[in-house]
Amino acid sequence: MAKKDKAQPTDPSEMGRRQQIVATYRMTKQTDKRIGLWMLGAFLLFGALGFGIFYVLPGSGTIGLVIAVVGGLMLGLLAMMIVFSRRAQRTAYDRMAGQPGAAASALTLLKRGWKSDPVIAFTKQQDVVHRVVGPPGIVLIGEGNAHRVRQLLLSERRKHERVASETPIHEIVVGSEEGQVPLAKLVRHVTKLGRQVKPAEMTDVLNRLKALDANRSAIPLPKGPVPNSMKGMRGNMRGR
Repeated sequence: MAKKDKAQPTDPSEMGRRQQIVATYRMTKQTDKRIGLWMLGAFLLFGALGFGIFYVLPGSGTIGLVIAVVGGLMLGLLAMMIVFSRRAQRTAYDRMAGQPGAAASALTLLKRGWKSDPVIAFTKQQDVVHRVVGPPGIVLIGEGNAHRVRQLLLSERRKHERVASETPIHEIVVGSEEGQVPLAKLVRHVTKLGRQVKPAEMTDVLNRLKALDANRSAIPLPKGPVPNSMKGMRGNMRGR
């Protein structure tokens, strides 16, 4: 009797830690052929550096050698994982760039204290606006045709000003043109907008936005290949 193959989870958030790392490595390897060499080089270089540092510290004999070896291994592994996370992150952003909903997927990497609402508005041409609420206030993120998405952002800004006039509202257009924010830098750009809303005030802001969203008609997601969430790979991609 043939053995049944166990179904492997395809959603990164359902995978175990080891499965996430393997899946991320395989995905990165498809476009970054030298990632293995970069990781090996980082391990050897910083492993040797760590061994030298710990070897000259006070200590002698077998104990000192063991400490130097362990210290070298730890530093080498740390450097290897940093290289892995950075190159995996770059590959993931490159794969998502240009796909509908890419910005919403990238925004899942925001830490606690942020509330993200994907696709609060869109056009038939698949220009979309996402919303993030956090320390800077309300952040409206648009992706799509520059002219159409700016008009959509302006419309959404007016709607939000009616219910949260005292809350700072920021507008961002994701893209590679002048005045736009590249997808790979979106999360960092959003987090650097400053702290203008206190945590205690966010509850009131979110309640006001719920009232605004309740008056919207049901918004179907735009057609097209929306990329998977990056939540499952967050731990692998924090090397910033």
